[in-house]
Amino acid sequence: MTTHGLDLRDLRNAFGQFATGVTVITARGAGARRAGITANSLTSLSLDPPLLLFCLANRAPSYETFCTAEYFAVHVLGVEQQGLSQRFSRPAEDKFAGLPVDEGPGGVPLLGGCLARFVCTRENAYVEGDHTIFVGRVREYERGEDEPLLFHAGSYRLAAPREAVPGCVARSPAAR
Repeated sequence: MTTHGLDLRDLRNAFGQFATGVTVITARGAGARRAGITANSLTSLSLDPPLLLFCLANRAPSYETFCTAEYFAVHVLGVEQQGLSQRFSRPAEDKFAGLPVDEGPGGVPLLGGCLARFVCTRENAYVEGDHTIFVGRVREYERGEDEPLLFHAGSYRLAAPREAVPGCVARSPAAR
């Protein structure tokens, strides 16, 4: 398949070269319907006010739930949570079945044991192409100290310490 002269499969593979963290994003929409998705499109948008964004395919089964939800929660996954990522990446009648789930503001489902969690109110949603960009204002957050679960080139990955990579400078880019 091509569009505008681009091979979409190859373009998707090129986008996949950007390593990302892995999140599960949950919401409770109209009619108390719960939804959860695995996403790697999380972006911190602003510190003042505290905003983040994620993108969701307009054809996703959970799209309407996210569109009608006042709150959503972003769960940043640690290395031990690949199974949670896989659970929420597949279609299922009830992705929450058998999981310990707390209820946050507006009934948003909250998962425990994550590397970080952000509870947000939906501030805006922008349809762009075949996805919608959801902007959320962070109302609550918590963070842990585990190692992150990463995704790169279609596979789960682990972060390697700098000293494990020959020739890698042990400074962050911000320190330059």
